[in-house]
Amino acid sequence: MARTAATLPAGSRITDYMSLGVVAKTFPRTHVDDVLKRTGRTSARQRDLPAHVVVYYVIALALFMQASYGEVLRCLLEGVQWLMDKAVEPKVSHKSSISQARIRLGWEPMKVLHDEIVKPIATPQTRGAWFRNWRLVSIDGSTLDVPDEAENEAAFGSIESSRGKVAFPKVRFVCLCELGTHVMFGSCVDSYEVGEVALAEDVLPLLEPGMLCLADRGFNCFKLWKLAQGTGADLLWRLRKDMNLPREKQLQDGSYLSTFYEYWYDRKKSTNGIRVRVVEYTLEGMEGAEPIYRLATTILDPEKAPARELAALYHERWEIESAFDELKTHLRGRQVTLRSKTPDLVRQEFYGMMMAHFSIRGLMHEAALKGDVDPDRLSFLHAVRVIRRKLTRFASLPPSGEASIPSERPV
Repeated sequence: MARTAATLPAGSRITDYMSLGVVAKTFPRTHVDDVLKRTGRTSARQRDLPAHVVVYYVIALALFMQASYGEVLRCLLEGVQWLMDKAVEPKVSHKSSISQARIRLGWEPMKVLHDEIVKPIATPQTRGAWFRNWRLVSIDGSTLDVPDEAENEAAFGSIESSRGKVAFPKVRFVCLCELGTHVMFGSCVDSYEVGEVALAEDVLPLLEPGMLCLADRGFNCFKLWKLAQGTGADLLWRLRKDMNLPREKQLQDGSYLSTFYEYWYDRKKSTNGIRVRVVEYTLEGMEGAEPIYRLATTILDPEKAPARELAALYHERWEIESAFDELKTHLRGRQVTLRSKTPDLVRQEFYGMMMAHFSIRGLMHEAALKGDVDPDRLSFLHAVRVIRRKLTRFASLPPSGEASIPSERPV
């Protein structure tokens, strides 16, 4: 059954609902143009919808999942004339024209722009972003439904059960999350059939010295541990139940030292092992709690991170689940699937969503710093609503060269 295209109120502009300056400040036009040039996607003909406008358009799509393609573009072109070359007057009246412009752009420039700009943003003043001197991050994965098209099914696959396949194909993604700000970075997306451990191999190298990475037991294997530790970051990962890490040296805080081996014959010969510290604890009085929890960490000195503090810290890992909820529930809204009907455009839309989330979280971080509060105390849904409805007299003008959100000092 044909549906009526969703629209915004008559006479509205995108600036009536969002401050595009937030997006343009985070992803400056100069950087966008540079990425387009390096990826060979700069518009070749003036009558084409300019590539840099399409970049902002893809991000705007994530902010307005309930509006149609054409409606979002209409508002974008009417409300943000500074994005356009004055010599160009694009006229896009058909959905096919928009799709062709997105196809010309491709997903590669969006990924490059995402990878170069979407980074941790916490400053030393950011509350809840640090454990002692470590920046807290976590790694995890999730899935998104995509339209039920033959190309998407072939490229991404779907879940099969005893009752048959689910309604929609799915993409799987893994990312790192700065826990204090909920900024998701290093995102890697692929077919649902590609496991989280495989995707993590592309994500973990983005860890840096000074970070403390938390992870659930699904990621705890020798290969990933060695890869992550090699970045210089510290780790605090939950151990699987079948992980054999015997108590080799008892420490004064109740933790103990052990050695992590990849193969049993390495353990037998005591070769090629990695020294780890194990923290064991229980959650008394909590319904559904497991008999014992075990964590492994690269922080071998208990004075730098006592076992009791590490056990209490591990629950912060669940902040990444809150970030996923922001992306999949509050930003996407009631939309069941992504919009895009081809694999390349699905990837393009995915990175647009991640950049839209980053822009919102950057704005919330600025507000938290000014109010000297933990960013976790601010409502993501409220921030989305404010951005959508905010009418700012500067939104239709080009930003005054403000830099993108820095990672080492307050904005």
